[in-house]
Amino acid sequence: MRVALIAPVVALLLANAPAASAAAPEVIDYRCTTTATGDTQNIKLSVELTVPATAGVQQNVTIGWKGSYSGSAQLLAPATGLEAGLNLYAYVGISGITGLTSATGVAQLTGVTPSAAIPLPTTTVNLTTTPPQAGQGKVHVAAVNFGSSPQEPVIECEVANAAGRTEHPLSVTAGGTSSSPSPTPTASSTPTDDADDEETEDPETSATPEESDAGTSTPSGGVATGGGGEAGPDGRSLILAGSLLLLASTAGLALRRRRLSA
Repeated sequence: MRVALIAPVVALLLANAPAASAAAPEVIDYRCTTTATGDTQNIKLSVELTVPATAGVQQNVTIGWKGSYSGSAQLLAPATGLEAGLNLYAYVGISGITGLTSATGVAQLTGVTPSAAIPLPTTTVNLTTTPPQAGQGKVHVAAVNFGSSPQEPVIECEVANAAGRTEHPLSVTAGGTSSSPSPTPTASSTPTDDADDEETEDPETSATPEESDAGTSTPSGGVATGGGGEAGPDGRSLILAGSLLLLASTAGLALRRRRLSA
């Protein structure tokens, strides 16, 4: 029963998968220049692009390129400079999506003979790129170069009829695995030394001794109550009264002794 259900599900998924759009071939005029000598050649290529219906942000996009000579003119290889071999580098231009301008692919060529026609690959060349953002773009045929590396082309072929190129739609959605930069901490989320967190000393409740008007240090409350530390005004009055009483008692005893001796 489960096996019977799997086949319809797989068929449904394949039917709903985005298919690449294989466009009809278009004839492109190229003006090719040999970099070593400056010699030019004019050729026509019949180019077929296979553009995917949709693509995802930060996901590899593969665009198929297949070209063949159109007409009798064929590109001739240079007489020298083929020792390192010859590769074909195909390009497409992309517009309408920020940060995405082109895609490129490479195919190794075999059987290249100096001063003879350069054979083009018979299979599709895969051109790849990675969209950084979502958007609705357009893809068109671009340059074709020949050389041992992209940085060292032996022959450069530029599109001569750029205005007549077909634009193929490319829709890039945000369904890719794009990596966003970590948010920069703001002032509200960054720990700071807040003034409210600092403990401030209240002068009214400080335990530091207060300075009296006379310049002497008196504990808080000493002047009002006379207690603690140095004696206050009340304590000094009691000492003075006691001294007077002691003096009077001494005088009284002295008079009494004089009367008894008399």
